[in-house]
Amino acid sequence: MNKKVGNILKYGLSILLAVVLLYFAFRKVDWNDFWAALKACRWEFVLLSTFFGLIGFYLRALRWKEVLLPIDPTTRTLTCFNGVNIGYAVNMVLPRVGEVLRCTYITAHSKKVKDPETGEEHRLATFDKALGTAVLERSVDVVMLGVLLVVFLVFTWDKYGGFFVEKIFGAAAGRFTWGNIAIVFLLFLAILASGWTVIRFANRWKPLGKIKDFCRGLWQGFVSCMRMRRAWWFFLLTILLWGCYWMMSVTILWAVQGIDTSAVSAGLASAVKSIQALNLTDAMFLMLAGALSSIVPVPGGFGAFHFIVAGAISYVYGLPFEFGIIFATLSHESQELNQLIWGGISLVIEQFRKD
Repeated sequence: MNKKVGNILKYGLSILLAVVLLYFAFRKVDWNDFWAALKACRWEFVLLSTFFGLIGFYLRALRWKEVLLPIDPTTRTLTCFNGVNIGYAVNMVLPRVGEVLRCTYITAHSKKVKDPETGEEHRLATFDKALGTAVLERSVDVVMLGVLLVVFLVFTWDKYGGFFVEKIFGAAAGRFTWGNIAIVFLLFLAILASGWTVIRFANRWKPLGKIKDFCRGLWQGFVSCMRMRRAWWFFLLTILLWGCYWMMSVTILWAVQGIDTSAVSAGLASAVKSIQALNLTDAMFLMLAGALSSIVPVPGGFGAFHFIVAGAISYVYGLPFEFGIIFATLSHESQELNQLIWGGISLVIEQFRKD
């Protein structure tokens, strides 16, 4: 099987999984109620949520710039911002591909320098180094999500612990069979063996030498954080970024709390009244539940986000699953549209840039 066929199968299965999850999430939705609720919600809060999304794009660009500067001191904020936006837009169709594309974009705009030994020109932020910084950035977010989840559950276990244990951790635990553990262990051994082979024979076979150089560049990008001049700024940006994610959830909660009950069915009106007491803590819970949907490899989180968030609302608050779908749709689709718009704007900006 060649690489092209493999990619078609991989992305095809990813899209198929998204379609299946969307089907199960929306199969029992009363579309008349659904559209009525969307029309009757507070759209000014939905727009406010997209504003926090935009601020999040900019904060992510500033944070990425901090780990790129030790590699290429000429890195510009606009370059990082456009790279982030274009990457998000591509991820809506091809999961994870946007990460590779934004690193390619950074490399294309990196400063060229001459190698003093060979005289050949190369970019300061080579693709492997840029990819290393992207891996670092995503790793920080995974750690941040884990820390937030642990701290949140320590203080709110009685109310929310059951959902995470039964629906999230319980479902994940079902995958830890002896067969799967053996596969992971064998893969780990294969990676170690491959690494030893590359190091041992890199000087004897040119392709292995190139792999070694790529891995070295990847590692240099990953540890670029050790050479940041303003580490405190990087971590502050991370906190502010997750604050934006929280506010995106808060504003969507306000939007559905403000649904005009006179414009929807009695069942939906009852659900709206039931969520009036939900507060910032509940918005944090829904943000964390939604963030965990990113584990599922589907384009743009379609289906996975809707299914998990709607299930969280139904499980914890005893509200109809269909009502949770309204919240999930407003939250997810508003940000997907936001990403598409700003990804398009960044592409247009790119056409007129001269640097």
